[in-house]
Amino acid sequence: MAETASTMIPLGSKAPDFKLRDVISGNLFSLNDLRGPKGTLLMFICNHCPFVKHVNEEIVRLAGDYRVLGFGFAAIMSNDVENYPADHPDNMQETARKHQYSFPYLYDESQEVARAYKAACTPDFYLFDEELKLIYRGQLDDSRPGNGIPINGRDLREAMDAVLNNRKVSEQQKPSIGCNIKWKYLAS
Repeated sequence: MAETASTMIPLGSKAPDFKLRDVISGNLFSLNDLRGPKGTLLMFICNHCPFVKHVNEEIVRLAGDYRVLGFGFAAIMSNDVENYPADHPDNMQETARKHQYSFPYLYDESQEVARAYKAACTPDFYLFDEELKLIYRGQLDDSRPGNGIPINGRDLREAMDAVLNNRKVSEQQKPSIGCNIKWKYLAS
């Protein structure tokens, strides 16, 4: 399993806008459509990555726990589906249904959104405040496939709890580790 770390773009960065189709509902969503009054969590994930499979249940729990508290959620899949057919939108639908995603699962066919966010791996997490400024980026928690550490979403939950309690989110943040984004080959 090749491991790639998050890019860790600067805190305070403004969330780039986008408009992507949700494979579950078929609806188009812009960043503004997804915003929550407390903040917005964007997750770059895919279907085939063992690191994402490892945390799928926890991201569903996280969304269930924090959406009702005012956070917007969405997952974005940016991989090249021609070379990685397991990530095709039909399979995205199947994954979303299997895990009962309560958030949009958006297909970034052009990969422009992943590039705009400098997403590097799956899973890669970006938490923005109510003004869409980046306040957390990095890992869900310290658990990885096979390392024996329980999955609890601690790092991301601590950041979201800080927002809810009007505290500053700690700037001590660890990059996420996962499979690299599967970029399309661009002929020159």
